[in-house]
Amino acid sequence: MTADDAAPFGVFLVDKPAGPTSHGVLVGIRRQLGRGVKVGHAGTLDPFATGLLIVAVGRASRLLQFLTGHDKTYVARVRLGATSVTGDPEGPVTPTGAPLPSAQAVAAAVAALPAQTEQRVPAFSAVKIDGEALYRRARRGDEVPITTRPIAIRSATLLSADPEGNWFDLEVTCAKGTYIRQVAVDLGEALGCGAYCEALRRTAVAGMRVEDAVPPEDVPGRGAVDIRRALEPMYAYDLDATGFAAIVHGRPVTDPGVGDGQVALVYDGRVAAIAAPDGIGNLKPRVVLV
Repeated sequence: MTADDAAPFGVFLVDKPAGPTSHGVLVGIRRQLGRGVKVGHAGTLDPFATGLLIVAVGRASRLLQFLTGHDKTYVARVRLGATSVTGDPEGPVTPTGAPLPSAQAVAAAVAALPAQTEQRVPAFSAVKIDGEALYRRARRGDEVPITTRPIAIRSATLLSADPEGNWFDLEVTCAKGTYIRQVAVDLGEALGCGAYCEALRRTAVAGMRVEDAVPPEDVPGRGAVDIRRALEPMYAYDLDATGFAAIVHGRPVTDPGVGDGQVALVYDGRVAAIAAPDGIGNLKPRVVLV
């Protein structure tokens, strides 16, 4: 038996605290679970951010490639009247002295966010140019090339605001690759006063919500979520005993005509493999979990 076979298995919903990196959270979980246990996560959160981190343990870590493309929902506090080099409280933060916008101007700027289809990539980001992460160049003080990337903001809602006009909270649901701290910076530029993301909390990933998450230190004693829930909206296909025996050995099963995308192959109520059509009438396993 290998260490991977003996390890805990499953997908866990973790409520990341502010302070540690996402990798640091994994290190702590791995330390609790034991040496040699595979632990990974889908969707990095910045150190200052909190909220839902999807963690895969043991053989379930093979599923991470299928868990990174979901839409995500965040609640952000945008601080007005100041800018931050990093777009977040890690700064340095510099007051602009510009007049603060009216409540009506803030509401209009937030309402316009879903129309945004491109975003400037933050200088302090892990996006690579010529093989090097931008944040490494920025920390050295080198010039960071300005680049943009396509984004999709599904919805943006103004939740609350400071009566003095110094901050407001908004909820954003967006596609993969959208930087919320850059959303805050863009809002500050649109409002003419400067802004940065003072606090950020990820509240949902697809149908998974932070209310169901546990602190990192509680992972060893808590049950994993149903993997089918984590894989939504991937189509699920129930195998019979013959089909299960085939995929255990990496052999394809007959394609029932479920579409062109990835398919979760389920046996006895549990996800046994992820497969894809091979173009000749079969579903070929890509990842086998049993």
